Amino acid sequence: MKTNPRPRPLTDFLRTESGGAAVLLAATALALLWANSPFADGYVSFWGTELSIGWGDLSITEDLQHWVNDGLMAIFFFVVGLEVKRELVEGELRDPRAAALPVIAAIVGLALPAAIYLLFASGTEATAGWAIPVATDIAFALGILALLGDRIPKGLKVFLLTVAIADDIGAILIIAIAFSKGIDPIWLATAVGGLAAIAVMRRFIHEPWAYVPLALIVWIATLESGIHATLAGVALGLLTPTGEIDGRPILIDLEHRFHPISSYAVLPIFALANAGVVISGEILVESLTGPIGLGIVAGLVLGKSLGISAGVGGALASGIGRRPIGIKRRQLIAVAPLAGVGFTVSLFISDLAFDDAGMLAAAKIGVLVGSLLSGLLGAALLLAVTKGQGSAITDKTT
Repeated sequence: MKTNPRPRPLTDFLRTESGGAAVLLAATALALLWANSPFADGYVSFWGTELSIGWGDLSITEDLQHWVNDGLMAIFFFVVGLEVKRELVEGELRDPRAAALPVIAAIVGLALPAAIYLLFASGTEATAGWAIPVATDIAFALGILALLGDRIPKGLKVFLLTVAIADDIGAILIIAIAFSKGIDPIWLATAVGGLAAIAVMRRFIHEPWAYVPLALIVWIATLESGIHATLAGVALGLLTPTGEIDGRPILIDLEHRFHPISSYAVLPIFALANAGVVISGEILVESLTGPIGLGIVAGLVLGKSLGISAGVGGALASGIGRRPIGIKRRQLIAVAPLAGVGFTVSLFISDLAFDDAGMLAAAKIGVLVGSLLSGLLGAALLLAVTKGQGSAITDKTT
């Protein structure tokens, strides 16, 4: 009797992220075409359409864009929570010495882009966007590595993945601390109570779908509490048990089910709803010569590259971190710019940082241009350091 093989977490993750990057790119292109077409008014009016769910005083009303950003993106952040939990328990973040290099690189790679942005925005209202260039888009970054083929060793992909996950943890903390407004203690207590109930239920109920009603309550309570609703997804992911329960690897199974939904549906819809910005020569010049656009582009391209490179150098020189087996230092430096492909979370934070339409448009253009330049720079450096090696590179990290 044949049995279905269990999913291989890392292999499946890398494959899904790489494939999802193509769909995400297509959705981004479609959003830009729509927003710059004769039907541009339709783009604005469609995503501005209000939708109410619920009854009377128990209903929630938001426009379609915010249903995507507050609702659908909770699935994306749930998957992020699962990824973080897996890495902490059985991945690179489990071994302090192995985790030290990418974690230190990620920390410096978070701080330097924010500092560079503030150099441009200091003394203006644009300072609210300081967190925009700190994020890394795992799908696009790994998608670029996939395009380079077998010349990229698996150990380098794992390093970038670990940096991006540590980056995600930092971005989650930033969203929770910097972008929470007017905390309502009753709703917050309700959300915490729901999470506590789920933690207790884990001992007795092992069917994932039984948790959906409580998960919805936690999401609603988080939304009403003033903390960004997507953080409910992160908390639920971190609460997912590791190991096998009744012979089932619950966390791996959930990641296997939800990761494709996140990569092939949620993120493309998010891009379609958020990447549509009007682009013309005048708007580009205005955006990229102002503090917001300049700060974001410089933060993503220079801040990420220099920050991660400095973090790698410091961790190796101090002996705190160690290089992955078979990976050269120049390869670690070459892959650093790919962390400047911010896109998804950078656009997400842009929407949280700016209410003004002009400032938000400048931020989005900065994210698109900075991510594009970072991707091109990273690909060029990686091609240079792996020239002539091709598939001859062996992976000694497994």
